[in-house]
Amino acid sequence: MTVLANITGELRGSMAIAHVAGEIDASNVVWVEERIRMPLTNRCDGLAVDLTGTTYLDSAGIAMLFRLAAELHQHQQQLRLVLAEGSPIARMASLSGLERAMPTHTSLDAALA
Repeated sequence: MTVLANITGELRGSMAIAHVAGEIDASNVVWVEERIRMPLTNRCDGLAVDLTGTTYLDSAGIAMLFRLAAELHQHQQQLRLVLAEGSPIARMASLSGLERAMPTHTSLDAALA
């Protein structure tokens, strides 16, 4: 099996962070979501997903982010996205409505502030 994405996680204060490098598509979206959730606990204020290293995001990945945001909202937590300014992923977030549905930032520091 070819690994399309690499996900690493960390905690900074009360925020969980997942860094996604590579591709998110229908073939790996379940696997990616499981790993994105790994640093998140019920003590976290939210989850920042750093997509600056993401090279491809299809509709399955977008739907996963919408679902994840809705679920976190039910637990009084917030999903924040970090998108490289002017990147194809940032454009996809704009076209799909992701950037209107959840906070988006151009740096991890801004997402954590």
